[in-house]
Amino acid sequence: MKHYAMSTRTISDAINTSGLLVVAQWEAKEGQADKVAAILDGFLPEAQKDPGTKLFLIGRGKDNPAQFLFYELFQDEAAFKAHAESAYFKTYIAEQALPLLAKRERMQYVLL
Repeated sequence: MKHYAMSTRTISDAINTSGLLVVAQWEAKEGQADKVAAILDGFLPEAQKDPGTKLFLIGRGKDNPAQFLFYELFQDEAAFKAHAESAYFKTYIAEQALPLLAKRERMQYVLL
């Protein structure tokens, strides 16, 4: 996967304020991991430039490349909802990536 910088946002800026933290774990179906990674390469820059997104990182398993970890920090619940309802989310995630997954877990947290 390619790496993208968040132009005006830094990790320090992101965590020094309140927000909604979403952590998701995916596991691709057998033989589908590279396809999922390619989809995420298109998705990530779109997610990172949303105005309500403070931080959006995706990692791929070092020991198991079929596993993906998402670390997403949103300004608030409304920003997360806007992200999930966006056209790019529906295209990249709902239509393209989700059918290729064997497992998907998502947890939400508030920052302390």
